[in-house]
Formats: sequence, C-alpha cells, structure tokens
Amino acid sequence: MRRLFLSIVVAICCWAAAVAEGIDGTGTLTVHTFKHKGKRYSYHLYLPKNLPEGAPLLMVFHGYNSRNIPSVPYGFHPIADREGFAVCYPRGENDYKGKPYWYVGYQFHIENGGERDDVGFAVRLAKHLQREYRLSEDNIFATGHSNGGAMSYMLAYKASDTFRAVASVSGHIMEVMYRTLKPENPIPVMEVHGTEDNLSRWNGDPYNNDGWGADIATPRAVGVWAAANRCTYEVTDTLPLRRNKVIAHRYVGGTDGNQVWFYEVVGGKHSWAERDLDTAEEIWKFFSLYIK
Repeated sequence: MRRLFLSIVVAICCWAAAVAEGIDGTGTLTVHTFKHKGKRYSYHLYLPKNLPEGAPLLMVFHGYNSRNIPSVPYGFHPIADREGFAVCYPRGENDYKGKPYWYVGYQFHIENGGERDDVGFAVRLAKHLQREYRLSEDNIFATGHSNGGAMSYMLAYKASDTFRAVASVSGHIMEVMYRTLKPENPIPVMEVHGTEDNLSRWNGDPYNNDGWGADIATPRAVGVWAAANRCTYEVTDTLPLRRNKVIAHRYVGGTDGNQVWFYEVVGGKHSWAERDLDTAEEIWKFFSLYIK
C-alpha cells in the first residue's frame, strides 16, 4: 500500500511538472524557498532547455495580492526559450491583511509595521541564482506589475549595482521614495502605463485619496529617470494598433547610451496591457539593449 501511495504521489508530481512545462514554454518551472533576515520567501524559476552558461536572469515581481504566480499572462517563457535566459518569479510574504506584497512605502504598511528588506532579498536571491545555475553576473534585469512595478523602481534606486535595467508596468513612484531616494548610479528604465489607470493614477495621488500613500504622476516618474540618465532628446513612435493606441516615448542620448522608454497606453486601465501590445516582447527588446 505504501509503495502504491508513493507511486501515485510521484505520478502526480510528474504530471504537475509536465503541466508547468506546457503552460507557455518548453522548459521547466519549479518552486523553491529562500530565507532572508528571518523571512521565508518562495519563488518560481523557469529554465529553458539547454540554457547556456552565463545566460541572463530576469526577475518578475507580482502586484499587490497577486496569488496566481506565475500563471498570470506575463508571456516571457517563449521569449526565454528563444533568447536563452532564466525567469524568476519571487513571491512576497503576506502583510497584516494576509495579502502578498513588496515593501515600497504604502501608507498602511508603514503604519502597521510592514517594512522589510525586500530589496536585500532580491539582491541575495539574484546572486544565489547566479551561483546555483551559472547565470550571468552582469545581465540581471527586473520587471513587475503594479506593486511589482514600484518594486522595480526601488531596485533602480537602491540596487543599481546588481540590476542593469528595470521595467515597470502600471507601476508608480511613491512620494516617500521620490523625496528620500536618489538615483546614485542611474540605470535604464522603462514604464508601460494606461492613461485611465484607476489605481496607479496617471496624474498621481498627491493627497493620498486612495489610501495607498501619496505618489507622483507617471510622466513625472519617467522624467526623473530621463533626467538622471542625462537623456538629451525624445523619439516618439506609435505602435501598431491592437486595441488602445500606444504611444512610445523613447528618451535617448543618455550617459553610456542609456535610454528611458515610456509607453503611453491611451485609455488603458490598470493591467499588464497585453491586449494593447506584446508587453513581454517590448520589455525584452528594451533589456536586450543592455546585455553585455
């Protein structure tokens, strides 16, 4: 009976692995845990088949209260198979409401003791994955949606020696970040944002009407990084129309060739914007400019 039970368990595990592999890529998707400063985090790791030594690493940070990680349609696995990079999906611990999050300075987290060293965790995890899977020491990138987009900005501010570039989708810069942090070593930044976003508002939330904490307007947030990177001019383009019009503002001519990309989704809501553009492809197009 015990052998039969074990056989069933093994069969179920193999089936689950096969399902994970077949979601949207041909590689393997596995689940792991990682401890940092007394906090136990988990993460999913996607590795394409025959991944070369020294491959880039992409870390994807979820939004507030996102639980179906990484089944949301980020769309990176086929690109990872084609281009040869690893994809990591960290999961933040729950807050006092029981919702997974990244600490970026939300007012209710400050008031209820939700502060923790998520930036330190991300840096340590990236270095662990480098060693464990012989990934590139230089080509590490971060992206995320909503709260994960704000986390990507935090990494740009505080971990630019680890991450070469970041991309935020429907993310925001909290006013506390804007006033207390400075881009010491500016890196390339990308933002994809809907003009009708009702959570990470296009014009910001300067008076904290939504209860998350004051944050700055999206064009201003992008402007911070365009200025920090010393970009000298803007190139504007319109992407092929899918649903909402997408205007690509690319600020170029920056220090060391750095650029800042800003995709304005006209009428877009708070989403990954995958119905308006191939978000994952555009993000990787941006990151690929900075692969050593």
